[in-house]
Amino acid sequence: MEDALDFSGKVVLVTGGGKGVGRGITERFLAAGASVVICGRSAPETLPQSEGREALFTPCDVRDFEQIETCVAFAVAQFGRLDTLVNNAGGAPFADAATASPRFSESIIRLNLIAPLNFSQVANRVMQQQDEGGSIINIASVSTIRPSPGTAAYGAAKAGLVNLGTSLAVEWAPKVRVNALVVGLTETEQAHLHYGDEEGIAAVGATIPLGRMAVPADIGNACLFLASPLASYVSGTSFAVHGGGEKPAFLDAANSRP
Repeated sequence: MEDALDFSGKVVLVTGGGKGVGRGITERFLAAGASVVICGRSAPETLPQSEGREALFTPCDVRDFEQIETCVAFAVAQFGRLDTLVNNAGGAPFADAATASPRFSESIIRLNLIAPLNFSQVANRVMQQQDEGGSIINIASVSTIRPSPGTAAYGAAKAGLVNLGTSLAVEWAPKVRVNALVVGLTETEQAHLHYGDEEGIAAVGATIPLGRMAVPADIGNACLFLASPLASYVSGTSFAVHGGGEKPAFLDAANSRP
């Protein structure tokens, strides 16, 4: 088990792997020796690299089933197999649930729930034919386990994604393991859009028990574990990577102290 985190000879596909959390995940797998394919609607300005290894990019709108099939076929054609799929692509802009259009809500659910389901289905076809099977990791969010005001459809979709994994883990066992990461607040290149300037980012980080927001490499490390032999008996579960969560608001609101 000393080599449990050595992914040499393994093939990993990361959706949305060119930026943000996805880039951090990609870089960690590259550093561990994996061959990594990333996809997105457009190529990143620079491809993720680590330890002299570089990811391959293929275009894919994850909301389009035919493009998903082409993406998975590309990975298999390049490397002959697919060991791990990380369903990372997703997200949502702020929207008031009272006025959001049906089309908007449906698009958010399609991106954050239907797309990972479709991608998992196509990847499973490949993994079931492999002697060693495979691993699917769905990137969920703390919006799964707490209110998500302003992104209600997103929170609902991510909650559905966690539940989906529990079902797929049963249906596709024993060849394919399926798990979810419940990711907390993460500092990426777009953190200022959500949290403000450096002072705002630091202030938000201070509300987290571990004293900071996650960085993409933290999420990548958790993915390495779930994809590795160390997690060979871990399937159908959600794995929280949120620095201890968020303190209940009443702790600051209460005017009595023990």
